[in-house]
Amino acid sequence: MLLDHSVVLVTGAAGALGSAVAKAVKAHGGTVVATDLRDADGIDMRHDVTSETDWHNVMRLVEKMHGRLDGLVNNAGIVHVGTIESTPFADWRKVMNVNVDSVFLGCQSAWSLLRRSAAASIVNISSVSGIVGSASFVAYNASKGAVRLMSKSIALHGAQLSPPVRCNSLHPCLIEGPLADGLMQQGGDDLADQRARFTASIPMGRFAQPQEIGNSVVYLLSDLSSMVTGSELICDGGYTAR
Repeated sequence: MLLDHSVVLVTGAAGALGSAVAKAVKAHGGTVVATDLRDADGIDMRHDVTSETDWHNVMRLVEKMHGRLDGLVNNAGIVHVGTIESTPFADWRKVMNVNVDSVFLGCQSAWSLLRRSAAASIVNISSVSGIVGSASFVAYNASKGAVRLMSKSIALHGAQLSPPVRCNSLHPCLIEGPLADGLMQQGGDDLADQRARFTASIPMGRFAQPQEIGNSVVYLLSDLSSMVTGSELICDGGYTAR
């Protein structure tokens, strides 16, 4: 049981990836505190990740329930399709608020509880779009690239502590589920054509399954990755290898 006795907070836990991460953590013996903006089965607390007040309320709940936090998975996020010409500034700000500000707030708000853990680990969900660019994802590229480098800064700070607080970013390709469907629908073309084009761009010839990314999160949370911090784990079927 890789995460036996570990307490892990997962944001965006009502979505396909978030629920898969929560399931994987539980399967490996961990205790999950699941939050989401939406009310759903298995959600412990409604949580606007862009709200500093909500983050403080969540941390109070975790402290009351468990007294510490061993893992933080900043999973909540949104996708936006748009070029530098077509993206309204309001949309840019929303993407940065949800995808970047929330990660900063989460890591900062959880820090004191993570310090109580003997093996604290933060996993920030980025994307292959935080590694390589695309003309049609200017806001999304910027936000996920920010998560990647923010994670490195946090890792360097956490490495100075004893015991350390590890921090890594995870970079999946498209994952089967509503988020990928929504992204393709934003493209405006026939959905089947869009799916075929996106699938063809992945050398392994398919989208990732949520549980595959969930298993990668478990690795980064567990002692199997005890010497891994400040890195990016790319789970993209070879997309960025070319």
